[in-house]
Amino acid sequence: MAILAVRMKGTVNIPYWANTTLECLNLKTKFSATLLPETEDYLGMLRKVAPIISWSKADESIVRELVMTRGKMRGSVPLSDANVPGEFGNIENLVRGIVENKVKLSDLKTMKPFFKLSPPKGGFKRKSKKQYADGGILGSNKDLPELIRRML
Repeated sequence: MAILAVRMKGTVNIPYWANTTLECLNLKTKFSATLLPETEDYLGMLRKVAPIISWSKADESIVRELVMTRGKMRGSVPLSDANVPGEFGNIENLVRGIVENKVKLSDLKTMKPFFKLSPPKGGFKRKSKKQYADGGILGSNKDLPELIRRML
């Protein structure tokens, strides 16, 4: 199962070590999202920058929505069945490969490894500066797929 990670804070007053980790995760700007394989290495990186990002497990429906609406090729060309990377053939096979951890977005050289999102319609329903366990949105967030749908 893939992990969906979204950067919730901007670039001001972010420590160097956290900025480096966020760049390794391809989360360079506010409200950028990426899909990561569920490994101990990535989970450690996510926990390290938990005060800046939000993450949860991504099901196939949210991955499909992200790839179809916000997926871009290099040069900001929208992703379509005609320009999906070679071994997949169509968008459905690409989505299944991402969800089943067969491929990482960073390994696809022709596709951008992140998705640019807009602020959520209707605003945040919880505090935006607190961890999920404390009534906020940061860290491991079970409500993230619903929030992402409002950000598309």
